[in-house]
Amino acid sequence: MPDSSRDIILRRIRESLREPTPPKAAPDFTAPLHPAATGDLAVAFAESFVRVGGQLYFCESEEHFYDQLFVYKKEKELERLFVWEPELKKLLHAGGIVFQPDETDFLAHADAGLTSCEALVARTGSVLVSAASSSGRRLSIYPDQHLVFARTSQVVADIGDALRRTQAKYGADHLPSMISLTTGPSRTADIEKTLVLGAHGPRGIALFLLDDEADPATPPA
Repeated sequence: MPDSSRDIILRRIRESLREPTPPKAAPDFTAPLHPAATGDLAVAFAESFVRVGGQLYFCESEEHFYDQLFVYKKEKELERLFVWEPELKKLLHAGGIVFQPDETDFLAHADAGLTSCEALVARTGSVLVSAASSSGRRLSIYPDQHLVFARTSQVVADIGDALRRTQAKYGADHLPSMISLTTGPSRTADIEKTLVLGAHGPRGIALFLLDDEADPATPPA
């Protein structure tokens, strides 16, 4: 009498149990979770940043930054751009860019806020901000549009590199009271799985990335 399907399956199971299972290699907890980043980190960051929904404006010079920011404000019809950091105020004054330098009407008319950042993470396209700057906690969270001014020299490979950079800047005993990673616009799909932007923070994030690592002896194309 030929074996039934059940007999065949059981025989295969018994045969497999007779064969010794090779031992699994012990996990190496010291190995990095991701392979080391290669190539141009600024390019890798730009690709990641755009992929998560950010708007990137590459600036070859400060004058180029002024032009791009002016056009952005006009296209977005931004009536008030809040800027609280002294260095950014000085920069915008030099470019003739109109901005709101204090908190007047901030709660009622927070169209956009321009801040600096601590680092840019190439792998995730994240912007690391902290409460150590004059922008504090609110200017990167409350306005509808979060604008960031950064330099290519601030790009690092991974989140750990960004945190170590921040620790080296402030010291382990004087870290900012708030350190936050912003990855694209604020979003949620908790309600009926419908994606909503701006639920917990800015509805848009735009980064003006100034190239400060170009060879000064090589004129721009």
